[in-house]
Amino acid sequence: MKIKVCGLKDPENIKAVAALKPDYMGFINYGLTPRFIGNLPVNVLQGLPQSIQKTGVFVNDSLENIGGLIKEYGFDVVQLHGYENPEFCEVLKKRVTVIKAFGMEEDFNFAQLEPYVGHVDYFLFDTKTPKHGGSGKTFNWQILHKYTLDVPFFLSGGLSPDNIEQVLTIKHPQFYGVDLNSKFETSPGIKDLEKLSKAFELLRQSATNEI
Repeated sequence: MKIKVCGLKDPENIKAVAALKPDYMGFINYGLTPRFIGNLPVNVLQGLPQSIQKTGVFVNDSLENIGGLIKEYGFDVVQLHGYENPEFCEVLKKRVTVIKAFGMEEDFNFAQLEPYVGHVDYFLFDTKTPKHGGSGKTFNWQILHKYTLDVPFFLSGGLSPDNIEQVLTIKHPQFYGVDLNSKFETSPGIKDLEKLSKAFELLRQSATNEI
């Protein structure tokens, strides 16, 4: 079970979260969110351990701008939350790992994911919201059984200290990782280290027990 912490923006908080050794850390490059990284100093990300996959999160951005920020911040991964098509994803996949996010709802048509197979590395299933994520709400995880493709996925959307144990009951062959964000904060973009530590311990203990 991989652990991704998303929506970081404060240098000291980033450093503290990095010490917990998540597998991925997400930095949102989308101005219409309180978790927008803004003018985050480049050296903050350069100082992160190589074991952490630095993930740039984008929404309907241009290839030119995304490419420039990949170079500037040294992103290892891009996470796309807009209407990016498979060809767009393929261009980026030649440079970095690509996660394509989709908003889930009861009647979500998983067939729409098929054109992305081979053009992305992972999917991320989030709760559908007009704001492209960050709602703090969960979706019905039961619909995941309808997903039958071979592309691994991250689970996002309202994961919290109150439901993280329930996450461990999800048994799907492509369930790759969790995305922790708004429910593990003291304020938007500032992560609660105590809550994260407890979640990390639980997730890693579970993974160890399965070996």
